[in-house]
Amino acid sequence: MAKEKTIAAKAKIVEDLAAKLKDASSTVIVNYSGITVEDDTKMRKALREANVDYTVIKNSITLRALESLGYKEFGDVLTGMTAVAISADEVSAAKVLKEYDDKVQTFSIKAGICDGKVMNRDEVLELAAIPSREVLISKMLGSLNGPLYKLAIALQAVVDQGGAAPKEEAPAEEAAPAAEAPAEAAEAAPAE
Repeated sequence: MAKEKTIAAKAKIVEDLAAKLKDASSTVIVNYSGITVEDDTKMRKALREANVDYTVIKNSITLRALESLGYKEFGDVLTGMTAVAISADEVSAAKVLKEYDDKVQTFSIKAGICDGKVMNRDEVLELAAIPSREVLISKMLGSLNGPLYKLAIALQAVVDQGGAAPKEEAPAEEAAPAAEAPAEAAEAAPAE
């Protein structure tokens, strides 16, 4: 009877983890051995602030949850001291965990999943190198503002030069009568 309750409890944990993994945009699997309590506390705080669910779960439970979703590639990855970071966006978990992968020699990123695609360590590190959404938006807006800024400078230069575009010269026929008028006026004037 107690064994059946334990099996049912583990099945519920597998089901809950599978639901989280299915709804996630990205998942990162790490080896957390050797991280100090101080670093672990800072890392967990940074993950919480980035809305990342970071959990240490038995490898067998994680493997069952992944296999229930069709991911069969993680048998070799889920060994040793493993934790799972589940994120609603693509880069948050990878960015925070990469910082600790660089900082703590024994802590390492093992693999991940992003939008249904299984990623190895190198691909997760590439994902972590992508700028944040805010940086990408500001770069895009900057590139859109560039031409408008140049147009504004050109328009201001026109205004500074007198406010008018260069005038076109009058055709030669219209200019000739104007040139004759002063000569006629000189002949009509009395000589002194």
